[in-house]
Amino acid sequence: MAGSVITVAQQKGGSGKTTLTANLAIGLRRMGRTVALIDTDPQGSLGRWFMTRLEHHPAEVEGMDFATSSAWGITYECRKLTDRFDVVIIDTPPKADSDLRPALRTADLVIVPVSMSHLDLWATESVLDLARREDREALMVMNRTRPGTRLSGEVTEAAQKLHARIATAQLANRVGYAEAFGHGLSAAEGRKTPARDEVEALSAEVADILSNG
Repeated sequence: MAGSVITVAQQKGGSGKTTLTANLAIGLRRMGRTVALIDTDPQGSLGRWFMTRLEHHPAEVEGMDFATSSAWGITYECRKLTDRFDVVIIDTPPKADSDLRPALRTADLVIVPVSMSHLDLWATESVLDLARREDREALMVMNRTRPGTRLSGEVTEAAQKLHARIATAQLANRVGYAEAFGHGLSAAEGRKTPARDEVEALSAEVADILSNG
């Protein structure tokens, strides 16, 4: 059976899209899924993370693979990788236009990270609109949250009015995510921490959606 495809998309840069992609990949891998990553962002941050992992933690790339693709080559790359991997995750550039459409069209699930700012929330609307036009389910993930703050409450409340599914699991604003990413790792690895709990919860929620819709 062909694997599932997840496209991670957000119009606004700096939403934590690539960090979320890497952590979700490792979270799913730790659940026993084989995972392939495709980077369509010319900035190449996900590729840098994967190559750092390959260099410093070669044993930790078993059951994983990485590829780059143009926007218009994504369907071909996904077709190849879904034959070999349980999950393929696509990291996209910060844009919401026709170049994003092929990555949305090939997805079984579109994940839209939303950082705790109204700017991020406003940018989310166009990505959700494109996903709806392609008839793809979208899942908003509240990212870099600051529980208990007024801003976090305002953004979360406003997100609920966008009529899109919101993940129960959230990723808080923790330095551990950036530290792990810089070493080719995920916050889900190593000792048990709140960040690890967050990644595991999100990965389990995403896996359930892929399995049951």
